[in-house]
Amino acid sequence: MIFAGVWSEWATIRSDLFHWRKRLAIGRKLALCLGMACLTGLLAQVRVPLPFTPVPVTGQVVAVLLAGILLGRRFGAVSQVIYVGLGAVGVPWFSGWTSGSLFGPTAGYLLGFIAAAGLIGWLVDNHPSVRRLPWLLVLMSSGIGIIYLLGALQFAWVTRMDLTYTLKFAVLPFIPFDVAKAILAASVSSALLPKQKRCHRGGEAPR
Repeated sequence: MIFAGVWSEWATIRSDLFHWRKRLAIGRKLALCLGMACLTGLLAQVRVPLPFTPVPVTGQVVAVLLAGILLGRRFGAVSQVIYVGLGAVGVPWFSGWTSGSLFGPTAGYLLGFIAAAGLIGWLVDNHPSVRRLPWLLVLMSSGIGIIYLLGALQFAWVTRMDLTYTLKFAVLPFIPFDVAKAILAASVSSALLPKQKRCHRGGEAPR
């Protein structure tokens, strides 16, 4: 009985937090976006360089995946626009405390961050069925797939490598690491997300 009461209270807290972020004023939402951009920059410094590719393994993907969960479709994407945009104009919070151009071999991954956060936020906001762990794993993997796609396309374009070499140097080495990141992000998201749309009295879901 005690466990059931605690679990029910936690479910209420999750629901309140999930809907609280939607009611925030625009200024506070942008502040949250900046905070998530900063978290992405910090996790970008958790990096493992690989000797055979200019693309390092980093922790920033976890922040990208969680951006859509925590901030929703629009502002999840906005947080990554802030991260990528400020990094492109000189803020040194890309991997290795660097800034950089959006025309380099690894910049496609950065653009993929924006698309991935937006897609995850849209699906989580509009489809409660994806808020359960198995579907969250699929969702996080799809977000990583978008990052891979845009990253590989730009890597191939800049380096003039064919598909085989692009997969070898820009995708395949990172899959084991990113599977672990997807599991971590999905587990955190499952603990935070309400599993159903909250209804007002009378049963009508809020718009």
